[in-house]
Amino acid sequence: MRHFAKSFFLLALQLFSSVAFAAQVSVNSLHFWSSAKQSRMMIDVSAIPSHSISLTEHPGRLVIDIQNARLKGELSQPPASHPFFSRIRTDQKQKTLRIVADLKRQIDYESFTLNPNKMYGHRLVVDLTDKGPLSDSPNASEKFSAQAAKPKAKAQAPQKLAKRAAGNDNPAKSAKGAATSAGPIGRNIVVAIDAGHGGEDPGAHGPAGTEEKRVVLAIAKKLAALINRQRGMRAVLVRKGDYYVDLRKRMEIARAANADLFVSVHADAYQKSDVKGASVFTLSNRGASSEAARWLADSENAADLVGGVRLDDKEEVLASVLLDLSQTATLEASNNVAGQVLKSFQNIGELHFSSVQKAGFLVLKSPDIPSILVETAFISNPGEERKLNNTEHQSKIALAIFNGIRNYFKQYTPNDTRVAEL
Repeated sequence: MRHFAKSFFLLALQLFSSVAFAAQVSVNSLHFWSSAKQSRMMIDVSAIPSHSISLTEHPGRLVIDIQNARLKGELSQPPASHPFFSRIRTDQKQKTLRIVADLKRQIDYESFTLNPNKMYGHRLVVDLTDKGPLSDSPNASEKFSAQAAKPKAKAQAPQKLAKRAAGNDNPAKSAKGAATSAGPIGRNIVVAIDAGHGGEDPGAHGPAGTEEKRVVLAIAKKLAALINRQRGMRAVLVRKGDYYVDLRKRMEIARAANADLFVSVHADAYQKSDVKGASVFTLSNRGASSEAARWLADSENAADLVGGVRLDDKEEVLASVLLDLSQTATLEASNNVAGQVLKSFQNIGELHFSSVQKAGFLVLKSPDIPSILVETAFISNPGEERKLNNTEHQSKIALAIFNGIRNYFKQYTPNDTRVAEL
């Protein structure tokens, strides 16, 4: 009996040790994606890790502690051209793996985890934004450290008047406002252009292996160039390189830029390779309703300006009415610009849907920025995949979107802008 008890104890101990070992996170590799002002580091891990991140001063460092983790092999070093990191070091302290990145510049950061997809397993992602040069001054360093410890602030909404509440029947002016208090008379019309996917999210793949993220970024850049050449208009690219931007962050970038319009560029895919054509989407009413509930429930959003009106100091019913007015005008404006873009696409190829489609895409859910999503073609169609890879056809797609946008703003011009010769 004693022998049986001893054997049972040893077996239980072995099983417990195996479970404990299995629960340990393996850190496998490190990847970097960068643009001039933004960067992403992606850490491949075997399971969702418990972690903490901090910034240190003198010298500037980003410190990532991953609990109950072990390093498998060596982590990649950042390229010499990396905008923020000079080198990466690791240190194992009992069960905690510490990753230290030596900084070239002051940064701000956000971290989150991603579940496995077709290309990667579990990932710990740290997005970095530029906050300026490092300082040798202790006071400046203390200020930097204190700022980094604060919760991230939401991008402030555009300063717009809620003329829609007084019965303004111009959707463009209602959705964006015509406030002289919003800034100096004669501002540019701002168009935020969102190239879908990016970084570790390639989007759809064509039969020949073309990645959606690459071709839509090329089209987005061509569209931005057309807009920037148009007097009275300015483009803001949500992403400028091969890195991923969180979906809500895309909306925040547009809001921070005081965008008059948000255009998300994608390439569609379907299991049948003969399906083809372009489509244009706006937000469905159901998507708008769910987003309104989220805004009213979120105290940070309530403190933002929606249509030039703060919601945090309003009674619940009034806040709901104001938000509904803003969304109604925005949806109407979105449908109008989507119709113009769809009409323009008829000149360069076949349409998949001949009318504007409705969907609950997250990037379309800004309550006061007219937003559209353009599916430029079906990358799953071999013929359309070839066209999407052709720079001349990319330019035609960009021109079609641009003409639709320009025709819309000819009709509905925000009256605080200096638009000329649209």
